[in-house]
Amino acid sequence: MGQDKFKVLLLIARPGAGKSEIIDYLKHTPLAERVRRFHIGEFEEIDDFPMLWTWFEEDRLLEQMGYPRLHSDSQGMFVGHHLWDLLIERISLEYSKKLRDHPDYYQRFTTIIEFSRGKEHGGFKRAFERLSREIVEKMAVLYVQVSWEESLRKNRARFNPERPDSILEHGLPDEKLALLYKETDWQELAAQDPEYLAIQGQPVPYAIFENEDDVTTHPGPALGERLEGALDRLWRSYQTPRHARGVQGG
Repeated sequence: MGQDKFKVLLLIARPGAGKSEIIDYLKHTPLAERVRRFHIGEFEEIDDFPMLWTWFEEDRLLEQMGYPRLHSDSQGMFVGHHLWDLLIERISLEYSKKLRDHPDYYQRFTTIIEFSRGKEHGGFKRAFERLSREIVEKMAVLYVQVSWEESLRKNRARFNPERPDSILEHGLPDEKLALLYKETDWQELAAQDPEYLAIQGQPVPYAIFENEDDVTTHPGPALGERLEGALDRLWRSYQTPRHARGVQGG
């Protein structure tokens, strides 16, 4: 099975684009079918949302205790852009621990890494430069493409104020979403080459999952078929030996 699947799949997009719903769909797909259709075996997730949400919870608790907040101000904004970098460092650390604890990790698992980034805090380019080399050398990128308007709609629709820490039900106020995520650098990065991103001097394969029509909120055959098509394209690029990959403009 180790030769039939992605080692690392980086799943990125604007908030609300459908990343978490895609992961949930994969969780409910039987293993043999998941490998055959999507080239994903047993998988483990690394998502920076639970990490940053823990910081917000700790800051509220510290404030209630009469101590200074550590990571965010009272409006829930990070005290510095370096904390976005720290989240990527944490992702890389968590990945290295998985490799440490499982000598046969690549044979058994696909790691799915999920995050969103906007230009306001450096965009995907800044995040890519912080990923560890062991991730970059093993990963493929799936970008879930939606417009800003669709991101805003989905963010509003999914938010459950009773469960703001939920992977599938969290959301941001409109103003904060616009500030952090309306402007993205994805198109600039992808414009250099139709198949590969230049990351840390490495050609990393990518594919785009179009989701403007929202096939992820109510997952069904349309989601499976579209995901299979996108990951099949990505798999073909992923199998190309690294030395044979050319990156236009990279």
